[in-house]
Amino acid sequence: MSGRTVTTPAPVPGAVKKDGSERWSQALRDITGGSAMISVLAVLLALVVGAVLIAFTTDRVQETAGYFFSRPTDLIGAVWEAVAGAYSALFQGSVYNFRAPSFFNAIRPLTETLTFATPLIAAGLGVGLAFRVGMFNIGGRGQMLIAAGAAGWVAFAVELPAGIHLIVAILAGLLGGAIWGGIVGLLKARTGAHEVIVTIMLNFVALYLIQFLLRTPGALQAPGSNNPKTPAMAATAVFPDLFGPRYNLHAGFLTVIAATIFVWWLLSRSNLGFQFRAVGQNPSAARVAGINVKNVYLYAMAISGALVGLAGINQVLGTVTTGFGAGIDAGIGFDAITVALLGRSRPWGIFAAGILFGAFKAGGFAMQAAEGVPIDIVVVVQALIVLFIAAPPLVRAIFHLPTPGTTRKPRIRKINEVVAK
Repeated sequence: MSGRTVTTPAPVPGAVKKDGSERWSQALRDITGGSAMISVLAVLLALVVGAVLIAFTTDRVQETAGYFFSRPTDLIGAVWEAVAGAYSALFQGSVYNFRAPSFFNAIRPLTETLTFATPLIAAGLGVGLAFRVGMFNIGGRGQMLIAAGAAGWVAFAVELPAGIHLIVAILAGLLGGAIWGGIVGLLKARTGAHEVIVTIMLNFVALYLIQFLLRTPGALQAPGSNNPKTPAMAATAVFPDLFGPRYNLHAGFLTVIAATIFVWWLLSRSNLGFQFRAVGQNPSAARVAGINVKNVYLYAMAISGALVGLAGINQVLGTVTTGFGAGIDAGIGFDAITVALLGRSRPWGIFAAGILFGAFKAGGFAMQAAEGVPIDIVVVVQALIVLFIAAPPLVRAIFHLPTPGTTRKPRIRKINEVVAK
């Protein structure tokens, strides 16, 4: 012992100790600036901008704006009445109708939301899966049409016992969507063709092919009909109603729940899902690690096509069972891109985003009927959600959110490191 006294440096004023409170603060900053919070705030911002558009397009608001300086409260009241009335109608048309005479009628809007959400979730899962592999699948329309054609043909042209008939029709549709998506993966893997160009072209190929079959007797066209429409689906190949004939919600909703669980398991718990995520992060590093990137592209697009095809199956076997035409996709293939973006390509995020967009679709009609608000406002809100989702720095700047992984006081952290030494 030298007898020297070791003194502890005095704490620097303003320094923050590296204790549990700092870790909790860091976790809070990561949560508030994370992707989930960005998605929520993107929806909120889109609704705020939608409220402004609703106010400006209301006749009463425009009228009171003419004498704003003499009676400003009239304008404020008119704006509140227009916005509150529109969003109240949106809620009552998509979640719960407070004015309904009974509880069973009051929850009907929620079942309509889930009905609209069913194909959106299925197609969104397919698009999101491709995103996770680093591929942009915008061929949802073609994959839906091929799957709908395959499932629909089995449903009305093949005679099978109840139960088996529905299963075979579903499998035929999944196979059709998987083949149409697999073509894209095969071309990308073997020739290097870009999936965006290929999927765009295959959309048109599928559209014209289905149109040709709908006009060809003995193919998809209904016998004795001159209309480009299929016969009605057989009762043995139709999804049963979940809650009885008073609601439109069918058992197809259960299939998208199962599909969500499957995609979650595939990406999070399976070896193939690990390869998907590895290729999506860095194809070159994945190749060096021994992953067959070409096969991953093929498998990913085939599964993606099957999932998008499930949306077409739900359309023809659940929603439009009296026969369908070439417009059976109803723009769902493109809406699925928005759903996948809002859900951050995560299975349960896509599930929630699909329900949200289903609510927009169900409530938009009620909003238009009750308040006279153009349904195009809902489309604008959906587009704004995509805009804000695509620009996280803009959302963080508006709400003054930190970037995940950063600290609020970097200078104090530097002082702490010096003191610790």
